[in-house]
Amino acid sequence: MSELDAVLARVRERVLPDPEERERLRATAATLTERTREAIADLPVEADVVQVGSTARGTWVAGDRDIDLFVRFPADLDRAELEEYGLAVGHAVLPDGHEEYAEHPYVKGVYDGFDVDLVPCHDVDTAGDLVSAVDRTPFHDAYLTERLDEDLADDVVLAKAFLKGIGAYGSDLRTEGFSGYLTELLVAELGGFVPLVESARSWHPPVEFDPEGHAERTFDDALVVVDPTDPTRNVAAVLSAANLARFQHYARDLLADPREVLFRPPEYDPLDAGSIREHLDRREATPVAVVLDAPDIVDDQLWPQLRRSLDGIVRGLDDRGFDVLRAQAMVDDAHDGRGFGGDSPDGDTTVSRRSGPERAALYAEVETATRPAVTRHEGPPVAVRKHAASFYESYADDGDPDTYGPFIEGDRYVVEREREFTTVREYLESDAASDVALGARIEPAFEGRDVLVGDAVATLADRFGSAFREFYEPRP
Repeated sequence: MSELDAVLARVRERVLPDPEERERLRATAATLTERTREAIADLPVEADVVQVGSTARGTWVAGDRDIDLFVRFPADLDRAELEEYGLAVGHAVLPDGHEEYAEHPYVKGVYDGFDVDLVPCHDVDTAGDLVSAVDRTPFHDAYLTERLDEDLADDVVLAKAFLKGIGAYGSDLRTEGFSGYLTELLVAELGGFVPLVESARSWHPPVEFDPEGHAERTFDDALVVVDPTDPTRNVAAVLSAANLARFQHYARDLLADPREVLFRPPEYDPLDAGSIREHLDRREATPVAVVLDAPDIVDDQLWPQLRRSLDGIVRGLDDRGFDVLRAQAMVDDAHDGRGFGGDSPDGDTTVSRRSGPERAALYAEVETATRPAVTRHEGPPVAVRKHAASFYESYADDGDPDTYGPFIEGDRYVVEREREFTTVREYLESDAASDVALGARIEPAFEGRDVLVGDAVATLADRFGSAFREFYEPRP
């Protein structure tokens, strides 16, 4: 037995559910299915219930306690009635459950220690006929059930454990990683976990897999896995370039040096204020934090908004000469979305639930916190007559006593003008900082922002300690 085989054998013993766990889940799912059928019987429309997701296919990691039940209603049922009847069934089956929202509301709750999602959908003839995104999930389940034998199902569990261990699992928009459905398709397509990592170590994006050979469009993502039930869709569309690269890095690492630790998510304690100050002293850069109230929206809406806002702030800082080294969006440790351990059916169905109040931070380190009072602005070469004349005339006659020039340096006109902002704090507290491309839901909260510069950022440790750990102790 090779070293890799020995490692995988030990990992299997830990991550594959044992017979007792499988039986308990089967019995609980059967009870919930029967309760759902009873609730459906009280409705004025026909419907049925189907279990989907990893626990339906035997591809869940031991300890994950998720049961996903989809209630299928007639394809011609209008949306309002689908929501009404779906929620009625959900609350009847899970009386202590709460409502969450994907493309439409559904009920989520706990039953006998299992996290249960009870989701209404339309019973369409093909995935191409779907009315909402969740309608395709039963087709995903049927497709994979036909193709995953027991050995491949076990390899799917290995792949999920590996992706969780390296921090690349989860299709929520905080993680932008591999969904359960994507993982299962790749294992099925390549014939197992080891063939998958052996293939991945040599990928040169863009990489495309089309399991049924019927793609109806081209995609421009780094990894393309054409949905075999809906050829207009790339299952890997959410996957970030960073997480694809991360998967490749650790695939090579595993094959070069097989070890079990790669299949365990690292446990990091949040950084405290003292540890943050130690990093600041060593790095001698200037940290800045824009702290604001996070809007009361679900995580899959919040994170794209935060990233868009962070990109805008970084561009604003760079354009004004403060030169960003690195930047990161942060949310409260209690709500940062890192605690997922479950496995949504296919990556389109559920979104993370949040409860406020929360704070968010747009955090960056800049190379300099101050700039000179003047900034250099080069014009066109003097030989370019029309543009050069326009540049010269606009500054020669501007009447600004603080403008130096125009003068000639080399072959072109140059002026030195008064800089609008000489300190990073001045810029971030100004109205100009609001003029960047902020997320629409972040913009109102931005008005009440707090700006921290230098050692003062260490006071944020209690709220953002885990994010600070990620920032100051990065790994591939």
